[in-house]
Amino acid sequence: MRVLCLFCCLFLLLSCDWLATPESKTQKLVEDELRSLDWNDVDQYPLFEGCDETVSKPDQRICFENTLLQNLAMHMEDFNFRAEKDIQTTVYIDFLVEKSGEIRVVEMENDAVLREQLPEFREIIIRSLRSLPKPAPALKRGVPVRSRFRLPLELTTN
Repeated sequence: MRVLCLFCCLFLLLSCDWLATPESKTQKLVEDELRSLDWNDVDQYPLFEGCDETVSKPDQRICFENTLLQNLAMHMEDFNFRAEKDIQTTVYIDFLVEKSGEIRVVEMENDAVLREQLPEFREIIIRSLRSLPKPAPALKRGVPVRSRFRLPLELTTN
């Protein structure tokens, strides 16, 4: 009799999951899937026209960065920077590629000498990045997502 009572109690405890509605089961699956996703990584990097979306992720990133740097260098050639002293520094530009493909500067780390010698540098960089052709946004599970990048620019003036 005790065995039967114990078996019935165990059955009742385990059967609660059987009584769950399909919606709650689906919700649990979705929550488990969301917890397992790595939100700091994308399935496909932002791509400019001319970059191949079928190549590996590291190659996509290289194409994105190279195209970005080439376009940025072309825009920067239009400006004639004049500094009183020699400057040799690295500027770190943190920017976002929005879901729409728009590039937006979030932060720019530079030293006091650069800010003093070239106060217009930040605005020129922001205008140059905004004037670039819009890339296709990064994708996560086929959905466009915002992605953040850090671009190091080495500056040397003589």
